[in-house]
Amino acid sequence: MRKRNREADADEAEIDLTPMLDVVFIMLIFFIVVASFLKEAGIEVNRPDSNQNPPDTDAVSIVVTITGDNQIWMENRRIDIRAVRANIARILASDPEAGFTVKTEAGASAGTLLEVGDAAREAGVNQVNWPAEEK
Repeated sequence: MRKRNREADADEAEIDLTPMLDVVFIMLIFFIVVASFLKEAGIEVNRPDSNQNPPDTDAVSIVVTITGDNQIWMENRRIDIRAVRANIARILASDPEAGFTVKTEAGASAGTLLEVGDAAREAGVNQVNWPAEEK
């Protein structure tokens, strides 16, 4: 008699997980439906092929160089990341048609490149040019 009671107690102690899984799936569907996928604003990047002709040298171009140790150089002087936007805005104020080029050396971090790109976008640059890799 005692043995049967233990088996009955073991059967009654089981928890049915089906309703909990139903709730989890309903919540998952709810969050997928409610989530909105926004297109974030960005800037257009042109990476030329190595066989493409170089751009005109007569046009004014803003050139920012990021060295391998993440130093930022502009107009032959080292500048802080916080000053990139102001320097670009100053050049764009004198020539709104100026191009914008970012040169990176091996070892430069992507984070620094993104910060420079964000600063350029905030300053009013619409298009970034990447120089062809030299071989």
